[in-house]
Amino acid sequence: MGPLMTAMTGDEKHNAAATSALDVLWVLYDQILAVDPHRLDDPDRDRFLLSKGHGPMAYYAVLAAKGFVDPDELHRFAEFDSPLGHHPDRVLVPGAEIGSGSLGHGLPLAVGTALGLRAQGRNRPRVVVLVGDAELEEGSNHEAIAVAGRLEVDRLTAVVVDNASSTHGWPGGIGERFAREGWEQHTVDGRDHEALRRALADTRPDRPLAVIARV
Repeated sequence: MGPLMTAMTGDEKHNAAATSALDVLWVLYDQILAVDPHRLDDPDRDRFLLSKGHGPMAYYAVLAAKGFVDPDELHRFAEFDSPLGHHPDRVLVPGAEIGSGSLGHGLPLAVGTALGLRAQGRNRPRVVVLVGDAELEEGSNHEAIAVAGRLEVDRLTAVVVDNASSTHGWPGGIGERFAREGWEQHTVDGRDHEALRRALADTRPDRPLAVIARV
């Protein structure tokens, strides 16, 4: 992954945001998500929503490593006519489910996506959304956490990259914030691939899952 990351030399002001999510993204795409670059419109694919859309270099690198993005495009990151902008664009980036970067939108969109799949009778796909710890302070996320827990949206997983950048924090920690609303939750080392895999695989039939990845 190192050479793919270093191939992107554009003016990126969110390097810390990018590198903090690299291990989580790799484990998701390498071991968890049922997605195929040759079947982007498969209705039974898992949906991955990158809410933490600023600093997307790690996301682009993982997509390139897994065949969604041409690695040669990484060298043009952030150029005027490049599809790989400072915020991912679902129209331009193969495999991107949403346009993101405006914080606070991804988790509500993930709840709606999971409920939409449920309404269609599609019970196999998972919906996984990656958010940042500071992003959780947006009010829309609190509403989404409450609704998902009460409606037992069991195919939904929220991955929170906790790099201690939030302003206020939560009594008892981020995991407790989810648990109080009826979510299953695990807090793990965000660089430990095996711990991430085990946590992400621990889905329940009656509740959503939150994985807090501390980095």
